Amino acid sequence: MLRIENIQFSYGRRAPHIFDNFSLRFESGHIYGLLGKNGTGKSTLLYLISGLLHPQQGQIRFLGNDVKQRHVETLREMYLVPEEFDLPHVTMERYVALNACFYPRFDHEILRNCLHDFSLSPDLHLGKLSMGQKKKALMSFALAAGTHLLLMDEPTNGLDIPSKSVFRQVVARYLGEDRTLIVSTHQVNDVAMLLDHVVMLQESRLLLNRSVTEISEAVRCEVRPLGEPTDDALFVQPSIQGNAVVVRNDRPDEEFPLQMELLFCCAEAGCLPQELTQTKSL
Repeated sequence: MLRIENIQFSYGRRAPHIFDNFSLRFESGHIYGLLGKNGTGKSTLLYLISGLLHPQQGQIRFLGNDVKQRHVETLREMYLVPEEFDLPHVTMERYVALNACFYPRFDHEILRNCLHDFSLSPDLHLGKLSMGQKKKALMSFALAAGTHLLLMDEPTNGLDIPSKSVFRQVVARYLGEDRTLIVSTHQVNDVAMLLDHVVMLQESRLLLNRSVTEISEAVRCEVRPLGEPTDDALFVQPSIQGNAVVVRNDRPDEEFPLQMELLFCCAEAGCLPQELTQTKSL
C-alpha cells in the first residue's frame, strides 16, 4: 500500500541527512506505532508520506502513485493530523461543509459519534476551542473522513487522562479493518494497546520493524523483586517496584503485556534478540 524506497532527505544542502537511503513498507489494515528519540525524523517521515515535504532522492509511493505529485486520487485517501495546527474561525458545521466533499467515504454519523464521545457539541465553534479540544475535533473529522491512510503525530499531547482513554476507544471503534493508521508518539503508553506493529527509528535507520505478535513471541517484559536474579535478562531497568526486565520468551503459550517504554529502551541499548532486529525484505 505504502512504499518508501531509498529516500534521502535533509533540511538544506549543508544540514545533516535525516534519512539516507532509507526504505520502509506499510501494509493495509494495520496500526503502526512510529517510535524514536527527538530528532530521529518521525514527524518528518509523516510529512514526507503526506507529500508536504519531498525527498531529495528516492521515492514514496502510495496506492501506486508518487506522493509528491499530490494527485487527487492520492490526497483523498490520506489524512494527516499534525502535532501542532490552527483551525479556521468557523463552526464545525461550516468546516465539514467546506472539507468533507474532498473525501468520498466521509461518514457524518462517525463524526457525530466521535464528537459525542469526546464530549464536544456538534455545533461547536472551532475558533473558540482550547488546543486539546481542537485536537479532539480534528481527530474526529479525520476518523470520519474514511481515508485508507491516517497519519497522526503525537495525537495524545494536550489531552487529559479521560480523553486519552476516549481516543483509544474511538480509534478502535471507528478505524475500519481496511484502513491503516500510523501514529508517531513519545507517549507510547497512551497508544500501546492499539498497536499491532512497531517501527522504531534510530539515527536514520530502522531499529525495529516487527509486528506486536512477533515481538511477543520473541521476548516478554516483567518486573522482578529486588534481589531476584537477572542473569537471564536481555535488558534490566531498575524501578521502585524492583527490576523491570526484558527476557527471551520461553513461555509462548502465555500472554504477557508488552511494556513499550521498556522495549524501546531495550532496543536503544542494542539488547533485542537478533531475530527481531535483522532487516526484513521489502
